[in-house]
Amino acid sequence: MEEEHLDALFDVGRDRDIWRLTSVDYSDPAIFYQSFKTALQDRALGKAYPFLVCLRGSGRIIGTTRILDIHPDDKKVEIGVTWIASEFWGTGINMECKQLLLTFCFDTLGVGRVQFRAKADNARSRRALEKVGATFEGILRRDKIEPNGKPRNTAFYSIVSDEWPSVKSHLASQLATPR
Repeated sequence: MEEEHLDALFDVGRDRDIWRLTSVDYSDPAIFYQSFKTALQDRALGKAYPFLVCLRGSGRIIGTTRILDIHPDDKKVEIGVTWIASEFWGTGINMECKQLLLTFCFDTLGVGRVQFRAKADNARSRRALEKVGATFEGILRRDKIEPNGKPRNTAFYSIVSDEWPSVKSHLASQLATPR
């Protein structure tokens, strides 16, 4: 992701259905542009790596995902801030993104843990993480304060390096199945 991609990404993020179950509504341009400019600054500092999600063939931007909360000494990272245009929900694109990022994290970076967070009441995101093969670890109560000032409970999931070979096989099998 580069700054010149932000307008095209914002065009995707205008879809309010994407934000219905999330803590942040990126359809607000003030929130969107500030957040993604910060992500690009964090990348320059080695604190996060934001990526575009693009359709193979056309290159059309349909969403984003990120590696963040990077702890090299502990060999752990988080994959998050993932969203795609609602017209592509249930198509396997999220699973393919996770496969690519997990392969990079485990096979290239050599991490021992990849974690994921979801708003505890966001059943769609939690089902997607379970479908990828992430293990539910529990709920941190009042983990964050949302922009509206209300406390948020956060569901934590992870995949650890010992699980990666079976998760990798599971993902390959899922992605090989026609949708």
